[in-house]
Amino acid sequence: MANHSQLNFQDASSPIMEELMGFHDHALMVALAICSLVLYLLTHTLTEKLSSNTVDAQVIELVWTILPAMVLVTLALPSLRILYMMDEINEPDLTLKAIGHQWYWTYEYTDLKELTYDSYMIPTADLPLGHFRLLEVDHRVIVPMNSTVRVIVTADDVIHSWAVPSLGVKTDAIPGRLNQTSFLASRPGVYYGQCSEICGANHSFMPIVVESTPLANFESWSTMMSS
Repeated sequence: MANHSQLNFQDASSPIMEELMGFHDHALMVALAICSLVLYLLTHTLTEKLSSNTVDAQVIELVWTILPAMVLVTLALPSLRILYMMDEINEPDLTLKAIGHQWYWTYEYTDLKELTYDSYMIPTADLPLGHFRLLEVDHRVIVPMNSTVRVIVTADDVIHSWAVPSLGVKTDAIPGRLNQTSFLASRPGVYYGQCSEICGANHSFMPIVVESTPLANFESWSTMMSS
């Protein structure tokens, strides 16, 4: 859950989000090194007496051609690695289908018999004490922790986007198309997200709440909901 005046990401709760945060820090360090080098060169140019020795300096031309290429490689390789990790879904333990509507979500547990429900935002007037305004829903997404969950995302009317920052998940819900993503919640907790695609007047009022529980609790919940 994000805090007021927070400048960094939310705490990572999945392996993919941990990788994304690591790549973010790596890219920032590369950008800091580039900015430091440019600042040094500007300062040196402005403070030192200019010399004509650099007019035919082939070495410096070689350096400022090869160095940017090396920087791009150091950014591209870890980025491609994470992209392939996010796209690969091998033998998921649970499949969840999320259908976007104006302006609520429908969830279907395709591995479980007759487990389908709608998830609406709780109005502020009905919000229990201690819950988050504009983020709490009447029916949460319950998933088992340390289990790979495949999410199939689509929409019924306009384009939506199913996004939960702490889990490193953001997938567009497009009418007539099935997109898929996956996540693994590495610890129990409640994770909040929102529709991240402008979808109409009440775009701000269709939150997403994912609750990660131990497997025994999930089995008890699914049995109760299916009965």
